[in-house]
Amino acid sequence: MTTASKRTLPDDSFELALREQGYRAAAGVDEVGRGTLAGPVVAGAVILPFDLPEDGLHLIRDSKQLTPDQRDTAAAYIERHAVGFACGAADAAEIDRIGIVAATRNAMARAVDLLEPATDHLLIDALDLPGIALPQISMVKGDARCRSIAAASIIAKVTRDRLMATVWEARFPGYGFAAHKGYGTATHLRALRELGPIAGHRLTFAPVREAMAIHGTPAGTA
Repeated sequence: MTTASKRTLPDDSFELALREQGYRAAAGVDEVGRGTLAGPVVAGAVILPFDLPEDGLHLIRDSKQLTPDQRDTAAAYIERHAVGFACGAADAAEIDRIGIVAATRNAMARAVDLLEPATDHLLIDALDLPGIALPQISMVKGDARCRSIAAASIIAKVTRDRLMATVWEARFPGYGFAAHKGYGTATHLRALRELGPIAGHRLTFAPVREAMAIHGTPAGTA
């Protein structure tokens, strides 16, 4: 048995407890991309039914535990069976202006606002959303404990990865966005040193600031 298969899967115990209290549309909320040097932070929000088919449950887990192909399969399963799902984002300029935590909260709030049907309770990984007047539970490692948070992490990850691999790769050739998705890999750091940052880089993050000291502020940056 592999290490991954020994991990306990997130379950729906939190959602079931809320259902017993009268809530009918609890949504899991999670984000990806907080630690990248370029691109948006993307949040997912997902409302799951209580009768999910068994054939895909093993794939609803922390998105970091899945391969890209597994994440694509899991995302398709979630999109097919979810009561509702949505994504929200905050771009690099917003992150530079207000900080990564506040921008992450904004991305989460946007995802929640886009949910159809509307949610009546939030289950959030790590953060709280004080600007949203809904009951909510924030939990550490929520994507490893709560099924709907894990589903949100998968939807957010697949959405962001596809954006970086298509739009960003085509718009900014030479940086390797299709491979590293904006994270600070050796390839990305080398491109920063050689080519300089672009407007979609997070200018307040240290490696980008160091590249700006050599190349100057990217064109198109306010």
